[in-house]
Amino acid sequence: MDPVFLARFQFAATTIFHFFFVPLSIGLVFMVALMETLYVVKKKEIYKKMAKFWGHLFLINFAVGVVTGIIQEFQFGMNWSDYSRFVGDVFGAPLAIEALLAFFMESTFIGLWIFGWDRLPKKVHLACIWLVSFGTLLSGFWILMANSFMQVPVGFKINNGRAEMNDFLALITNGQLWVEFPHAITGALCTGAFFIAGVSAVNLLKKNHVEFYLKSIKIAIIIGLIGSIGTALSGHTQAQFLVKTQPMKMAAAEGIWKDTADPAPWSAFAIIDSYKKENKFEVNIPYAMSFLAYSKFEGGLKGMETLQKEYTVKYDSVVGEGTNYIPPVKTTYWSFRLMIGFGMGMILLSLMGAYLWKKGRLERSPLFLKFLLPAISFPFLANTFGWVMTEVGRQPWTVFGLMTTADSISPNVSGGTILFSIIMYLLLFTILASVMIYLMVHEIKKGPESLHGIDSKVTTDPFNKVGA
Repeated sequence: MDPVFLARFQFAATTIFHFFFVPLSIGLVFMVALMETLYVVKKKEIYKKMAKFWGHLFLINFAVGVVTGIIQEFQFGMNWSDYSRFVGDVFGAPLAIEALLAFFMESTFIGLWIFGWDRLPKKVHLACIWLVSFGTLLSGFWILMANSFMQVPVGFKINNGRAEMNDFLALITNGQLWVEFPHAITGALCTGAFFIAGVSAVNLLKKNHVEFYLKSIKIAIIIGLIGSIGTALSGHTQAQFLVKTQPMKMAAAEGIWKDTADPAPWSAFAIIDSYKKENKFEVNIPYAMSFLAYSKFEGGLKGMETLQKEYTVKYDSVVGEGTNYIPPVKTTYWSFRLMIGFGMGMILLSLMGAYLWKKGRLERSPLFLKFLLPAISFPFLANTFGWVMTEVGRQPWTVFGLMTTADSISPNVSGGTILFSIIMYLLLFTILASVMIYLMVHEIKKGPESLHGIDSKVTTDPFNKVGA
C-alpha cells in the first residue's frame, strides 16, 4: 500500500466532503440575511418566516461543516508532517487567523441571532446575521489565502530548510488569492440559491405554502443568476492568471501536448492517451482557447512536452532529476469540463427561471420546477470538479516550485495506518451525512408552519401571483 497515494486519497476525500458544507453555509446565510433585511425594510411577516425557516437549515449545515473541518486540521499533523514543518510558519498563520477571528465571530453572532429573536431590536438582530455572513466570507478569505500560497508561493524566505514568512502583505495581495476568492464566493452563492430554489420548487409542485415558497424561489433565481454569471466571469479571469503562473496546469486542463497554433483552438472533447502523450480524437472550437487565455482571438500556448523540458531545467535542482512534472491529464482535463458544464447549466436554468418569472408563469411551469430538484446538485458538482482540477492539476507539487507531494507526507506513517484512518473517517462521514440528511428532510417536511408564530394554514392556490 503506497502511503503517498493513500494520504492523497484521504485528503481528497475529506476535503471534498467538507467542501459540500462550506459553500452551502456561505450561500445560505447570505440569503437569510437578505430575507431578514426585507423583513426589516418592508415590515412583512412573511420575510421573517422565510429568514427563520431557511436559517434553521443553515444552522444544521453549519454544525456538520464545523465537525468535518476539524478533521482537516488533524491531517496536517497526521499524514503531512513534513509539509507542516516546511511551510507551517507561512501556511499556519492564515488558518490561525481564520479560527481565532472569523470562526469565533461567526459562532458568537450565530448565538445572538438564534436567541435574539424578539429580544434584540430588529436592526441589531439584523446586524447579527449580516456579521455571521461577513464572518463566513472572512473564513473563506483566510483559508483561500493559505491555499493560494500553495499555488503561487509569495511572502517567504527559506531559512534552515524551512519556509518562513517575511511579508504578510504579500500573502494578502497574492494575485492567486484575488482570482480564486471571487470564484469560490460566487460559486457559494450559487450553492445556496439552487438549494433554496430546489426545495421551493418541490413545495410549489405540491401546492404547499405557495406564497412563502414563491417568494423564496424568486430571491433564489436572482441570486442564482448573479452568482452563476459571476462564477463564469471570475473563472475566466482565473484561467488567464493560470496561463501566467501555472502553465502546466492549464496545458493539462486543455489536453495540450505540443505547442498550439496561433490562434489556439479550445478542445471541447478529446480522447486522451497519456502513455503516448497524444489525443487520439478531438473536437475543437477555433480561436476559443486564445480568447480564454488572453481575451483576444490571437496567441498560442505552450504544450506539456515543452513545459516538461523547461521545468526539468528549472526545478530538477530542487526536487531531483527525473521528476515528471506533467499532472494526471485525464483527471485535470475532464474535471475542468465538468465544472464548466455544470456552471453553464446553472446559468441556463437561472435565465429560464427569470424568463418564466417575468412572464408570470414560474409557479405554473411544472417541468421547470421538477428539474430544479436535481439541479440542487449542479453547484455542488461544479465546486467539487473545480477543486479537483485546481489540486490535481498542480501535481506533482504540494507547494508549487518548492515542495512535491511525495516529499510532504509524514515519513513514519505506514500505508496500513493511513488505510485504517480512511476507513474510520469514511464511517464518520457516513454517519454525519445520514444525520444531516435526516435533519434537513425532517425540517423541510415540517415546513414553515412548524416555526413559532407562523400561520399553519397551507395556501393551495398555485396560480396566486405574488410579487417578490
